[in-house]
Amino acid sequence: MKVLSIVGARPNFMKVAPLHRAFSKFSDIESKIVHTGQHYDAKMSDVFFNQLELPKPDYFLGVGGGSHTQQTAKIMVEFEQVMLAEKPDIVLVVGDVNSTIACAMVAVKEHVPVVHVEAGLRSNDRGMPEEINRIMTDCISDHLFVTEQAGMANLKRESIPDEKVHFVGNVMIDSLVYYRSKASQLELLKELNLDRKSYVLVTMHRPSNVDDAEGLKNILAIVKDTSEHKHVLFPVHPRTLKNMETFGLLDDLKTLSNVTLLEPQGYLEFLYLMENAALIITDSGGIQEETTYLKVPCITFRASTERPVTVELGTNYLLSDLNPESVKELVSEILGGKSKKGQIPPLWDGHAAERIVEILRNKYAK
Repeated sequence: MKVLSIVGARPNFMKVAPLHRAFSKFSDIESKIVHTGQHYDAKMSDVFFNQLELPKPDYFLGVGGGSHTQQTAKIMVEFEQVMLAEKPDIVLVVGDVNSTIACAMVAVKEHVPVVHVEAGLRSNDRGMPEEINRIMTDCISDHLFVTEQAGMANLKRESIPDEKVHFVGNVMIDSLVYYRSKASQLELLKELNLDRKSYVLVTMHRPSNVDDAEGLKNILAIVKDTSEHKHVLFPVHPRTLKNMETFGLLDDLKTLSNVTLLEPQGYLEFLYLMENAALIITDSGGIQEETTYLKVPCITFRASTERPVTVELGTNYLLSDLNPESVKELVSEILGGKSKKGQIPPLWDGHAAERIVEILRNKYAK
């Protein structure tokens, strides 16, 4: 059984790593990795391959940036050549980035089964390009591996046949469980002269939040207000940094007292900083899941979430807009000891990849 697993953007690496490790335990499975280069930056890509112990990708397509349409088209053209050369038994895609839908479409047209890991998630906001990618990928996939019960309900509502759908847990949590001990050995807090739970960790990168002056001014106000409670650590995403500079706000950000700006962090470093934070303020998708598992309070700036279990069972709070006053009130409440305790969702136990590989091996191993 030959499997091509696709990675394109930072979150994909954490999802493919446990799958590749699980595939590699079997001599009758050939696991190859295709890196589309959708997001390519040494700080946000190479470091993940090194830290997650992934081998050098068998293929690097180097597609780079461009509009959603341009990027998707470039990936399809380049990946078609890989498909014709490799003739895999399965193409495995994860998450919801442009690489996910692009490679899935090529595989389907080549009559190769598509496996979608992290299927069924829905924000019900079609203004998000990721939502379109999710819906389309699920519609054409042969096997859909689901992380939470909401995903099962979504796929049933969309009339995806039950025999295609498998509730297996969360491969993102597999990586967290596997690397948690290694991350705990870091000494970042000592280097930053901070104690456990003495700081708030902030990340912001979504275009809807960081691509205009109003959003960036609100982020500036939120960071400033939060720093009056605790020290703020802010690993600044390249997009956010560039836009802060463009709108003339970077100097204001740099001069805030009780705030430390950091470069984008490696996976282990960020896991360490999450686990030791008193609170995380973010607009990320995956961080909602990781903080729920770690039982660290998390405020997420999104009008909706495709991961509702993090709000219903976990430690996540959803805020629909970057309103500094709303954030100030919630931060004060959480840091004052009134935060959710949270529960770890079903099957988020570090063994999702093993379940996935067992199902695929039973179906496709010759």
